[in-house]
Amino acid sequence: MQRSAQVDAGGAIAGRGTNRTRIAAFWRRRWMREAVLALAVVGAAVGWRMVAGGGQAEAKPPRTAPPAAAVAPPADELVAMVNGAEIRRGQLAAECLSRHGRAVLDSLINKRIISQACRQRGIVVTDKDVDAEIDAMTKRFNVPRDKWIEMIGQERGISPRQYADEIVWPMLALRRLAQGKVEPTEEEIADLFANQFGPAVKARIIVSRSGTEAASLRQQALAAPDEFGALARQHSIDVGSASANGWVQPVRRHTGEPRFEAVVFGLAEGQISEVVQVADQFIIVKCEGHLPAADVKLADVRTQLATELAERTSRETATTMFRSLREAARVTDGLPDPQAAGGAAATINDEVIPLDDLRAACIERHGADVLEILVSRTLIKQALDRERIAISQADVDAEIARAAENLGFRQPDGRPDIQAWLERVTREQGVPLQHYVEDVVQPTVALKKLVGNVPVTREDLDKAFQATFGPRARCRMIVLDSQRRAQEVWQLARQQPTAERIGDLAERYSVDPTSRGLRGEVPPIQRYGGQPALEREAFALQADELSGVIQIADRFLVLFCEGYTEPAPVRLEEVRDELYDDILEKKQRIEMARIFRHLREAAAIDNHLAGTSQSPARSAVAPMPSVADGLPAGLPEPATARVGSRRGPAPAGSGVEPASLDVPAAAR
Repeated sequence: MQRSAQVDAGGAIAGRGTNRTRIAAFWRRRWMREAVLALAVVGAAVGWRMVAGGGQAEAKPPRTAPPAAAVAPPADELVAMVNGAEIRRGQLAAECLSRHGRAVLDSLINKRIISQACRQRGIVVTDKDVDAEIDAMTKRFNVPRDKWIEMIGQERGISPRQYADEIVWPMLALRRLAQGKVEPTEEEIADLFANQFGPAVKARIIVSRSGTEAASLRQQALAAPDEFGALARQHSIDVGSASANGWVQPVRRHTGEPRFEAVVFGLAEGQISEVVQVADQFIIVKCEGHLPAADVKLADVRTQLATELAERTSRETATTMFRSLREAARVTDGLPDPQAAGGAAATINDEVIPLDDLRAACIERHGADVLEILVSRTLIKQALDRERIAISQADVDAEIARAAENLGFRQPDGRPDIQAWLERVTREQGVPLQHYVEDVVQPTVALKKLVGNVPVTREDLDKAFQATFGPRARCRMIVLDSQRRAQEVWQLARQQPTAERIGDLAERYSVDPTSRGLRGEVPPIQRYGGQPALEREAFALQADELSGVIQIADRFLVLFCEGYTEPAPVRLEEVRDELYDDILEKKQRIEMARIFRHLREAAAIDNHLAGTSQSPARSAVAPMPSVADGLPAGLPEPATARVGSRRGPAPAGSGVEPASLDVPAAAR
């Protein structure tokens, strides 16, 4: 019987498009990555995410004081009402300044430095210039202007005006200050062509801190080449590749380390390299195959490559220019004590940024998010008052100690190492201790008290025991993005249902990068892990059996069962207490999230900053559901917006919802 036309004679799926289509798609993806990189460079080097100036994008002299028409609203202006409780602008400004004042001030200083340099050299970047640059970007990426700005807004969390003023304007200004761009050489274009379209090597690596250790690992790999992935997983200090059994993205030429590339490209398939030192790391490489060069001619992509190189050079030059301007500027920081500095947040080359300007900038940039925190904090406080529940310092201290202990911060005597935990959490989140306590610890304590006791049943314990210690299905998986493609790949798999064949198909067709890179290998599938449809199909398979096509959300999966792991030699009674504590915490978090949603949806909230109003779906004084009373099967319908609202209510769970409420479905 003749095979479907969708599958070619060699087993490849037809319909992959012409070279021209592939090249166009490549450049769309490449340019989008370059755009994100450009934004990252701009943000890191200059701090573009500031709020400064008005709608004009010209390099005008910075104002030393706001004009009469731009006087900040009074501090007692009402910005929100929460069930009748008022939140005033002064409170919002203080919170914004406390949380974001330093970052926003740095941004204001950076833009002022650029503006001053432009003025001194007679350089003007107009609104028309900014619009033209945005239009050029959208044409380059072949994306409509409104869609482009929407994508940037989602990526960077900024408004269209902020994008124009804080990203595009500084970029153009620095380019002009740097006096143009340097045209790339033919050698640079050829190198970039080889990097992007030339041959590549599929490889696994093991990275070590010392040459001695690396030499020992290499001997082990030579003795058992098939165990290279396991050695990488157990010993490599490079977490990204170690977690993927040593796999890395295909190695290409001209990526930065010529000696390393020479070693990799000199390996035959299956060969293990000598130890290669790169900086202070020692690397062992196993070649898993060679990829041929793409069927693309240099002449077809030369223009795009030259454009990419010019953009890269322009970014580097702009970054260098800004650093020199910043080093030459005379900056006096008044934020530590603005009253002593005469009400100045900062002075740059004798020009002042008033503290009121900084407050206004903080509100414009972060006011909406901080106001949500204040609204949520108010809702929780009101609930505590209604239930006549108080939170003591002992409660807060106990919650911090619990978090430290659960996350492994313990002293030698076994007690929680609270100091080490607080240093870690404040450093990683980049927030003062006060905000960690107010935004995470106190809401967590409050919601736990509002939830009360949470039952843990025998069924909960049995499921948790099976999930943790029971057998798991060892499967290879191919992930496809359409049912038609999944059926075609399944047909290929059915003709030769072996682990090796499934690995080949996963490597060729899977749309999931991880499973593709690991030839379909995925972590063993557990029972009660939160994906019932997948678990049901996996545990219905016998060893060496192929599944049908399984749809999970918008993906289509093909599984091949390689067998089952042995259950852990543990009895439920031995781990009951540990399981009980884990289940209790997870169920408690779920109930905390439900209580918080109830508070949010049952509230009357007027957000004057956003221009929104929300009426409660049920009376704000209605009894709050509790676990003891039995929570309702469904939460109230979302609150409807009042007449005149410009948009609906803020999503439930926004504001001061503890980070710990993000509970996987498995906990249910």
